Amino acid sequence: MISKILIANRGEIALRVARTCREMDIRTVIAHSAADRGSPAMEYADEAVQIGPPEPRRSYLNAAAIVEAALQTGADAIHPGYGFLSEDPDFAEICEAAGLTFIGPRPSLIKDLGDKAEARRIAAAGGLRVLPGSEHAPGSVGEAMLVADEIGYPVIIKAVAGGGGRGITLVRRRQEFAAAYAEASANAQAVFGDSRVYVERFLEHARHIEAQILGDRHGDVVHLGIRDCSVQRRRQKLIEETPPPDLDPVTAERIALAAAAAAGHAGYTGAGTYEFLLDEHGDFYFIETNCRIQVEHPVTEMVTGVDIVREQILIASGERMSIRQSDVLQRGASIECRVNAEDPERGFMPASGTLERFEIPGGPFTRIDTQCRPGFTVPPYYDSLLAKAVVWAPDREQAIARMDRVLADFTVSGPRVATTIPFLREVLAHPLFRSGKHTTSLLDQMLDQS
Repeated sequence: MISKILIANRGEIALRVARTCREMDIRTVIAHSAADRGSPAMEYADEAVQIGPPEPRRSYLNAAAIVEAALQTGADAIHPGYGFLSEDPDFAEICEAAGLTFIGPRPSLIKDLGDKAEARRIAAAGGLRVLPGSEHAPGSVGEAMLVADEIGYPVIIKAVAGGGGRGITLVRRRQEFAAAYAEASANAQAVFGDSRVYVERFLEHARHIEAQILGDRHGDVVHLGIRDCSVQRRRQKLIEETPPPDLDPVTAERIALAAAAAAGHAGYTGAGTYEFLLDEHGDFYFIETNCRIQVEHPVTEMVTGVDIVREQILIASGERMSIRQSDVLQRGASIECRVNAEDPERGFMPASGTLERFEIPGGPFTRIDTQCRPGFTVPPYYDSLLAKAVVWAPDREQAIARMDRVLADFTVSGPRVATTIPFLREVLAHPLFRSGKHTTSLLDQMLDQS
């Protein structure tokens, strides 16, 4: 069994992982930047090591510094959380070469599934339907345009190395394609260090559905149900929920079982998600696999009672998961809202500063994942997430009411600090969201009307 884990991440996910480790009697080391010195996660862990200055590339993206910190502190495993190096196959490989257990899938699988074109091929071989598009990364704009002409517009151009909603360009007309292709390739190179892109049909009026998967090294794969992540702004999720509203249980089960079968075919180990677009006819299409724990994992934990981080650690230790598919029972409904330090009145510009007041709501069946507190300065170097508000209720209607009350009870203030809380409450009150008939275009519709 793993005895000491270095957590190579920050914020609420670092604190969340450390808490499960304490319950499992596993010692923890927080690898932190200079900007996160004195953070709650650092104070909670058994040890802390500064790995660099505030800039991510010199700290949380510095693989050598992280591995050296693990070796110096006697850690035998690294938990990468989400973001940063969590889906970097080179980092996973470096960990293994140094004799450290990487808590995630094996490096070769991260590499294959991180290549979005290759992931499409693997998914199709595993029985999943994919949207019409490139079978491989086109070698030129001409080759890419031939694919677009064949599948029909609108199309999206995606970065092969992209993920998390980044590296996607929508093209509605053929005359726009060449310029969009050049821009998408340049952006992919700048953001991911890989200029390769591929083309895929754009699905209008779709819902974003994802299946939570766990696979161990003994060949067992289970799903923990599916989540709806359709409330997005510029393909960045704001609200997630389970079970997906207005979706019949038969279709939901089909998606979850198909994802589990595809994960088994791929030899998936660890926690991950298979993501899909669901059209208005109930057909679902694979879009990508995330080889890590997701920001929105708490809603699944709330309805299943499964600690996903605990299962990650058991799997990485070579043990069997503590659950089988027959053990997974889903009860009630859960919703998560991401409270970000952004100003919706100014185009969602980051609005970080020092928090004078930060009072989190309580009440029944309410979970707030955060590392913030009064006096905490929100660093400008990282993402704008302040907290994740998560609720559970016997049904969706009560969950929405509870979440609205939780957001109303949230108190966040400070010089230059603004949050997405008012906007999140607007979304919760929107008729399309209330009816469960919203798609990924909901926020665009709301912002166009404002």
